[in-house]
Amino acid sequence: MADNEKSTDIPWSSGPSRRTALRGLAVTAGGAALAASLGGGTAHATGTSGGVRTYVLVHGTHSAAAFWTAIGRELALRGHRVVAVDQPLHGTEKFIPKGYQAQDLRALATEPSPVAALTLDDFERRVTGAVRRAARLGGPVVLVGHSMGGLSVSRVADAVPELLSHICYMAAFCPSRTMPSLMDCASSPEGQHALNPLHQVGDPEKLGVLRLNWRTSDRRELAAFKEMICADRTDEQFLRVLEGMQTDESMTAYADRAVGRATTWGRLPRTYLRFGKDRTVAPQLQDRMIVEADELTPHNRFTVHDFPNAGHLGPPAPTRVTDVLHGLPL
Repeated sequence: MADNEKSTDIPWSSGPSRRTALRGLAVTAGGAALAASLGGGTAHATGTSGGVRTYVLVHGTHSAAAFWTAIGRELALRGHRVVAVDQPLHGTEKFIPKGYQAQDLRALATEPSPVAALTLDDFERRVTGAVRRAARLGGPVVLVGHSMGGLSVSRVADAVPELLSHICYMAAFCPSRTMPSLMDCASSPEGQHALNPLHQVGDPEKLGVLRLNWRTSDRRELAAFKEMICADRTDEQFLRVLEGMQTDESMTAYADRAVGRATTWGRLPRTYLRFGKDRTVAPQLQDRMIVEADELTPHNRFTVHDFPNAGHLGPPAPTRVTDVLHGLPL
């Protein structure tokens, strides 16, 4: 599981600080809109899956359900049901500041955001609702989170463990007793290996959100974004990813506690997809989160699938991740 590659701190990072960590949180979603819409399959699945499952997929920060398009399509074509969740005020509900549309940066720096009122409880309720509906369809339910989506995986696994057959973290945050929130994870020594964007818009403490201008024309900012989330993608693919990102994410959700309990979350089979060249959720942090989770439940440990050359979006070929998800033991 260990990765010998050393991460290099980005040259424009000023070192460990709350503001540095905040900037790093901005791209922990990966990206969205990599392809067209998701489909849902009804045919019986074959191979190691043991029948039709329902996969509930949770996106990360500044992102949307569309992030899962390629993987979701592959799962559906293998005969599974797929539910990709838009968190509140994300995706089809996303808030678009007027200053963002107009590229009025002065107005954008102070424009209020309804996203500021969101908490991790809101995110958990949204995903729990999807899991409840999925469970009523019959068959096992597998909950998968990417990046910040890992917080919802931990929270939902605590809320309704009886409805889940497996939980999976895809280069996702899995807070622990020593790092109980996403903010704590990102501020840890291991989290400081992540790269950071050049600028955030406005004061996140006053806005209540971390706000980024994905439509910037500044070449240095764009280069920073690409290095963080799309270093292994073409410029054309990178621009498609940016098109799916949204400006705001809740500061409260970043700071909310999301530690799974041994008696609920800890009794579920769990898998971690480790991305060895992730420049956003650093491999060093992924390793620490895996170790600390296993320390809480030594009788029930993570199964780790290592993708040593994958960046934050995962392997370019979605079938590599789909193969793992399709074969998760229940």
